[in-house]
Amino acid sequence: LQVTFPQQASILNLSLCRATPSIQHPMWSTASINERQYRDMPTHGIGRWRHLLPKQASKKKKVRNQVKDLVSATDTAYGTLNVKVSGYDMTVVEHYSQYIHNLCNRLNIKVAESYALPTKSTEVLLMQEQGNKTFVDAVLKTHQRVVQLSSLNASLCPVFMDVILKNQPEGVQLSVQEHTEADYLLRFKARPELDGLIAQIYQ
Repeated sequence: LQVTFPQQASILNLSLCRATPSIQHPMWSTASINERQYRDMPTHGIGRWRHLLPKQASKKKKVRNQVKDLVSATDTAYGTLNVKVSGYDMTVVEHYSQYIHNLCNRLNIKVAESYALPTKSTEVLLMQEQGNKTFVDAVLKTHQRVVQLSSLNASLCPVFMDVILKNQPEGVQLSVQEHTEADYLLRFKARPELDGLIAQIYQ
């Protein structure tokens, strides 16, 4: 009996010693400790930068284009004038309108607005030599840009017109006229289908 008891005790001790390392695995314990330390470190949010940007005001809803008040002419200055540039080559028309805009900035002429009008398409029809049938030979697209001036000085107007006429490229038409409400409506494309549907609703 005395021999069996210590053997059982030693077997129990061995089983406990073998069981203890499996419960506390060294890799698991270090990994868990490192994760906890990393979460508590001040560099845990590294890579985040949006909190460094200044707070921006809430975006307002876009307001549709409204008719602006027209500037009335005086004894020494014109009112609201539209300098319209049109042509078939969009690149030339765009560069010439930019040239006019830059010239106004140099001469301290106030530019109220600069915008593009809808492109117009013109079909060129040809008639056959024998017969009355016609067919489309080409489609010409007319591009238009408008530089709107406000309170142009009357003494500066001849100099301004002389400069832009001397630098007018070939194939580009130039016109200067007073701004009206009809010119404002030309900025929007006509939608006859939508207008017809709206008319049917209100009938």
